Amino acid sequence: MKQVYDSIRPGQVWLDTKGERIQAHGGSVLFFDGWYYWYGENKEFTDLGEKLWHWGVRCYRSQDLYNWEDLGVIIPPCPDDPASPLHPASKMDRPHIIYNAKTKKFVCWLKIMERNFSQTETILTADSITGPYSMVRQGFMPLGMSGGDFDLVVAEDGKAYYYYEHPHCEVICAELTEDYTDVTGVYSVHFPGQMPPYAREAPAHFARNGKHYLFTSGTTSKFPNPSEIAVADALHGPFRVLGDPHPADESRTSYHSQISSVLKVEGKEDLYIACADRWRPQHMDIPYETYEKQFCDMFGKNIPKEQVDASRKAYAALPLAYTRDADYVWLPLRFDGEMVYLDWHDSWKISDYD
Repeated sequence: MKQVYDSIRPGQVWLDTKGERIQAHGGSVLFFDGWYYWYGENKEFTDLGEKLWHWGVRCYRSQDLYNWEDLGVIIPPCPDDPASPLHPASKMDRPHIIYNAKTKKFVCWLKIMERNFSQTETILTADSITGPYSMVRQGFMPLGMSGGDFDLVVAEDGKAYYYYEHPHCEVICAELTEDYTDVTGVYSVHFPGQMPPYAREAPAHFARNGKHYLFTSGTTSKFPNPSEIAVADALHGPFRVLGDPHPADESRTSYHSQISSVLKVEGKEDLYIACADRWRPQHMDIPYETYEKQFCDMFGKNIPKEQVDASRKAYAALPLAYTRDADYVWLPLRFDGEMVYLDWHDSWKISDYD
């Protein structure tokens, strides 16, 4: 019997209308022609040895944001081509799809963590959000640098922007070309950081009342850490950090999750949803301070080698988890002046908000 939901239940197993676990990790939601489309990394076959990192990009659709119909894999993997950025062992993360009203194309960007530890982008286009997608660019290094976790933004005037982490250094806002498949060379730099875990990653943008907001998280791999929210008057900033939007979370782990995107709900005046992944639901008893110390030791300067080696050994010993079992933490944003808060709800309804 298929599951029918009448609320959003953060951190609980979420099944599609067929009764299967939803596989849209590190994803986003796009509203188009009366439907919400939720897409992300398909982790259904992932293993602990990372030989199967993904199985393409999967997409679901819904009209109530509770019950999601599986539309299948819209960007399939390339299992027969080990050199392809879409090979299942390729570390493909965080798909983002935006619609170009001028070209009538859906444009998808994928982050690829290469075997040499650089991070590149693969860019595809399609006439429909469900594909088929054609690859137009691979091995792309924006502005000649590695491009890590990112978000794509289309402004009201149709101009598009690419917020991305220059790994372990800073966050970049780069303007995109008219077809959304390249950068123009115009960019700005934000949140310079010295090292993990303090360098920022996973930027997630939303706009409200003429202000531009960015959620970011620290750099602790798939282990959770305190998020930050920042605000600016323009897409290129400058951004002011307002603080941790989860002040009630004593674990300092953003409710054991990492925000991947923010959804503005259609027909609601002021309802925004932070869409996050709980990558390691089996290991919620590990405090953030454990990760913080280990990452500082591993990446910090002037740290004795034996301390670094011990920290790396301790980090490697942390229990692993199948990412296919990761859950989702979707929470409504609460505003107090400029500040943004995320309060915990075991269950909540769209109808509870104006």
